[in-house]
Amino acid sequence: MISINTNLAALRVLTDINNSDQNLQKSLERLSSGLRINSAKDDPGGLGVSMRLNAQIVSKGAAYNVVSDAVSLLETQDGVMAAAYDVLQRMSELTVLAKNAVLKTSDTTLYQTEYDQLSDELHGMLSEEFNGNALFANGGSTLTVYTSDNTSQTASLTIADMETKVYDLVNGGDVTTTATSDAISSAIDALAILRATNGAQQGRFTRAADLLDINITNLESAYGRVMDADIAEESVKKAKYDILQQAGLAMLVQANQSKENILTLLS
Repeated sequence: MISINTNLAALRVLTDINNSDQNLQKSLERLSSGLRINSAKDDPGGLGVSMRLNAQIVSKGAAYNVVSDAVSLLETQDGVMAAAYDVLQRMSELTVLAKNAVLKTSDTTLYQTEYDQLSDELHGMLSEEFNGNALFANGGSTLTVYTSDNTSQTASLTIADMETKVYDLVNGGDVTTTATSDAISSAIDALAILRATNGAQQGRFTRAADLLDINITNLESAYGRVMDADIAEESVKKAKYDILQQAGLAMLVQANQSKENILTLLS
């Protein structure tokens, strides 16, 4: 049927043009944002999955930071104890030098003065802190560190008791006595145990941090599969819809021109 009021061909072409335009705009949005899902209507189910995955990534990232801070505290604590070991070694050396039979009394006094200064240095180390937290106060107490994002897994961080097991043994010692030499040896043994305990805890927390890092990487991979746009695929789609849109516009012109032929019947 030939009619004037209804241009069915043009209407159909216009529908195709609108569909091509919508798909083209979607491809452009995905290419510009890098995301496959830019609004809930793009993939409602996928959006819900991605939100849960992202929540886990954020919470595991927070747990990773907590565990990393624990490692940093232990590393700082061990650094102080390493310095304490150097002090004890010098103290031990002084007790040997002070027993030299050819020394004058004044020479021995000098060794004792240095020993007392080293003892004061050890005492000063006891007040060291990490981010406002005392590294050695309340020695022997423990801190509970959460090593998982759901707080179901914990590990204990022990505060090294360097005051009782190290400093108290050598404080006030007399460099000329065997008792002081023995006390220094005991302090060194105790410090070795404290550092070994510290190292074991560092290993525990480092492995926990590594596991969290692996989990975060895997979750981000899953999140990317849901949310990220396939740039190559979207580039192909863009080219396709771009061509379809241009072809549709050309056909719309042809459809409108076809109605002009009716005028030949009326002339």
